[in-house]
Amino acid sequence: MKLSDLQNLDPAKIGSWPLPVRALMILGLCLALLAGGFYLDTQIQIENLEKTQKTEITLWDNFVLKQARAANLEPLEALLAEMKQSLGEQLRLLPNRTEIDGLLVDISQSGLASGLEFELFKPESEQPAEFYAIQPIRITVTGSYHEFGNFISAVAALPRIVTQHEVDIAPRKGQETLVMSMVAKTYRYMDEVELAQRAEAADAKSGKKRKKKK
Repeated sequence: MKLSDLQNLDPAKIGSWPLPVRALMILGLCLALLAGGFYLDTQIQIENLEKTQKTEITLWDNFVLKQARAANLEPLEALLAEMKQSLGEQLRLLPNRTEIDGLLVDISQSGLASGLEFELFKPESEQPAEFYAIQPIRITVTGSYHEFGNFISAVAALPRIVTQHEVDIAPRKGQETLVMSMVAKTYRYMDEVELAQRAEAADAKSGKKRKKKK
């Protein structure tokens, strides 16, 4: 078949075209349909498949993470129970409001038993902290180094927590007596009622500040 024969083909008489030409035309139409189907359907399916694969990877990572957490759940629960028990034991070392007076007596008796003479034993105002209150006590005593050491050791050995701060030892002018001044601090656990009252007072105070700013 010559090129001139192809140019003379009548589109209105496709049935009379030579068989090879008709075959090529049908093949071209099939390829066009396949290309259109791929673009309209297959390509969309491929994109959906890629999204599904990404989702699968994310879900698998989440599964692995949650599986690891589940595997560690029992040890973490045991650790939490141990921490709660330890916290309870520590809180029991903090006196409540009714025990503070007895603790102050214990501190003063520790000083007297060590042979010291008190010049000052002054509990100051409580200082609220997070869930407890700090009770400072200003103390001034006279005695010897050995007696001071016994007193500090006795206070440290008390069943309740008492910390000692600002310890200062100096000789008294014109005398052989030594003077020790310090601030002993004990800590009182605040009950739920006190914490609630403190939170209400803080909220009321912050509300007043906001009103003043307006």
